[in-house]
Amino acid sequence: MSNSFTVKSTRRHRLHPAGLRAMHWLNALAMVLLIMSGWKIYNDEVLFGWLHFPDALTLGVWAQHGLQWHFFAMWILMVNGLIYLAYGFASGRFRRKLVPIRPAEVVAEVRKALAFKLAHDDITHYNAVQKLLYVGVILVIVLQVVTGWLLWKPIQFSEALALFGGFQAVRLIHFIGMAAIVGFLVVHVALALLVPKTIGAMVTGGPLVDDTAPDAVPAE
Repeated sequence: MSNSFTVKSTRRHRLHPAGLRAMHWLNALAMVLLIMSGWKIYNDEVLFGWLHFPDALTLGVWAQHGLQWHFFAMWILMVNGLIYLAYGFASGRFRRKLVPIRPAEVVAEVRKALAFKLAHDDITHYNAVQKLLYVGVILVIVLQVVTGWLLWKPIQFSEALALFGGFQAVRLIHFIGMAAIVGFLVVHVALALLVPKTIGAMVTGGPLVDDTAPDAVPAE
C-alpha cells in the first residue's frame, strides 16, 4: 500500500538574485531621472510661488528638453516596474518579505528608531517599518504612473482626470507623490549608509539563503 507524505526541498541562492539587482538599480536610475527632469518641468509652471528647484538639480536645458527626459525615464520605469511586480508576485518574494505588516510592530520599531535603538544586523529580514516603507513606495509609484499619464493625455483621459478633481489637482497629487518618493530615497540611502552591508548585498547578491517549499513525494 502506498502513502504520500510531504518533504521540504531546499534551494540555496543569493538574498538578491542577479535579475532582481539589475531591476533595482535600473528603477533607481529611472527614478532619479524622473525626479530631476520633473523639477525642470515644474520650474516652467510652478505650483507654489515660493518654490523653485535650483538648475543644478534639474535635468534638461529647458522645460521641453526636461519633458523628453521625463518620457524616456517614464518608459524605463513602467516596463522595468511591471517586470519587477510580476517577479515579486510570481516568485512569492513579496509574500515572504513584505507581509504581514502589523501596526503594533510598526509603532514598536518607530519607537526604537527614535531612541536610536533600531537594530538591523540581519539583512535577510525586513522589520515592520521597512515593510511599510517598501509597500508604500510601490503604491506611490503606481499612483505616479497613473497621474503622469493623466497629465500627459488630459484630453484622452478627461473623465479619469475629472475623477481626480481636474488637471491642477492631478498636478498637485503628482507633486506630493514626488515628494513622498524623494523622502523615501533620503531615508533609504541614509539607512544604507548606516548599514553598509545592505549596499554590498545589492551589488554582490548578499548571503546565501534557503528557500523552502513543500513538494509532495510518493513513497511506498
